[in-house]
Amino acid sequence: MTAIVDKEKCTGCETCVDECPAAAITMVDEKANVDPDLCVDCGSCVDVCPSEAITLEQ
Repeated sequence: MTAIVDKEKCTGCETCVDECPAAAITMVDEKANVDPDLCVDCGSCVDVCPSEAITLEQ
């Protein structure tokens, strides 16, 4: 599984960037972007995203 960002819902708040223990999330064009090779499937970003823009998918 990996975190997937819905770019339409992402507000660019960067809360997920600060929360990610694997540093797998960066900002690209003011939207969160997850590197699937670094993502450890912990779900921390899903829990803290205020706009519910991130989900875990296979």
